[in-house]
Amino acid sequence: MTGCASFTPLTHEGVLAVRGADAKSFLQGQITCNLAYLSDERSSLGARCTPKGRMLSSFRVLLDNDGYLLAMDQDILVAQLAELQKFAVFSKSKLTDDSALWSRFGLSQADATLTALGIDLPSEINSIVHHNQMIAIRVSADLTELWVSAEEGPCLRKRLLNLLPEAPLNTWLLGQIRSGIGHVSMPTREQFIPQMLNLPALDAVSFKKGCYTGQEIVARMQYLGKLKRHMYRLQLACTEVPAPGTPLFSPVHSSAVGEVVNAARSEYGVELLATALDDAINDGRIYLEGDEKTLLEVLELPYSLDTEREILR
Repeated sequence: MTGCASFTPLTHEGVLAVRGADAKSFLQGQITCNLAYLSDERSSLGARCTPKGRMLSSFRVLLDNDGYLLAMDQDILVAQLAELQKFAVFSKSKLTDDSALWSRFGLSQADATLTALGIDLPSEINSIVHHNQMIAIRVSADLTELWVSAEEGPCLRKRLLNLLPEAPLNTWLLGQIRSGIGHVSMPTREQFIPQMLNLPALDAVSFKKGCYTGQEIVARMQYLGKLKRHMYRLQLACTEVPAPGTPLFSPVHSSAVGEVVNAARSEYGVELLATALDDAINDGRIYLEGDEKTLLEVLELPYSLDTEREILR
């Protein structure tokens, strides 16, 4: 389903804007990634956590004039906006839902299309190029986001239709799963610490930036190395896509050993990202709740989990 070039309107996500004189210092104290690394040429994945280190949201953040734009699940955005506004009143920061101001498209295996649009996007993950009112963001080796103003959205969609087929959202979600990028959704809020979704391996957590909400728990887990649960990419021969939060089981333990993060249909059935206990994964007998006869197959992720490299950021 991701074997050919295509594009998908990213209407399932919204854009939260944080602007003002204190936007950077305010956000730095709220999220896991280091805003000092952002520039007009670089974006970042990130997360916001509870004081106990549990993820309330996951997002992509980029600079925009006097502030920052955070793209995240639309339902999560509504909750995050309300929560962050409680803290923003103590700083010179303004938070708004800017979803209606942007049109965003996800391109799969479409570097030739970028070239046709006059965009020379570096291969480095998270790189950004601004060109002719478009913002191109390298999500992974195969995935790119294109942002334009809402007014320019219909025009860009027409241009894309002349170059690529339009694919359903499932195609984009499958590409993200194969890129090893998991997302918090409403059913999984406060279920994961960042390491459970491999965020340090995605350069979405900084261990040098200083304090932020939940930082003590996240750092302790990284330096003590006691985490026994990580996110894995799995495959299942079925047609029904499991919902986020669906429990995983294994004979190794009497209770659930993990849960689904995100899932999408594939040419082989279903692929998914799920958190799971490492010993259950090593045992190999993982199944979804209610279907112990159909075992999940573990697939490779496109990155490695290297704690020493991760703590350098």
